[in-house]
Amino acid sequence: MKKNNTLTLNDIKNKLEHYCAYQERCYKEVEDKLFSFNLNQEEKETILISLIENNFINEERFAKSFVRGKHHYKNWGKVRIVNELKFRNISSRLIETALKEIDSDLYFNHFNQLADKQWENLKEPKGQKRNKKFVDFLIRKGYESQFIYDKLNELNSQK
Repeated sequence: MKKNNTLTLNDIKNKLEHYCAYQERCYKEVEDKLFSFNLNQEEKETILISLIENNFINEERFAKSFVRGKHHYKNWGKVRIVNELKFRNISSRLIETALKEIDSDLYFNHFNQLADKQWENLKEPKGQKRNKKFVDFLIRKGYESQFIYDKLNELNSQK
């Protein structure tokens, strides 16, 4: 199956099928992976078309899975999720569709739990430094600034 210690086109296609079957992948990730193989443009396109036709690459399925995973397991907010999907060249329409995977009540509950936990874990006494660390953490997580500042005001007004 191998010629002169190089992979055949079929070997590469099989490797990429396994790569896509192991975890949801977007077109850009597969294209980047394909770059590591020394193929001409026509061969790359042939493999990509085959992967799409056989449903190994499905951008909508990828986007929905990405949104669910990053929100539920990494506690990312919508801002970060949208930015990451844009980085992967996912269309705005698909991003909008995928964001519907997050229940708004659940989203707000996750945000509040994360914010409360972060506030409790901060070592700094109340003040600007504590507030900045709190805000920076939640912004990195990708939550909307309005939620963050409303929560900060709520926490600072307690006791």
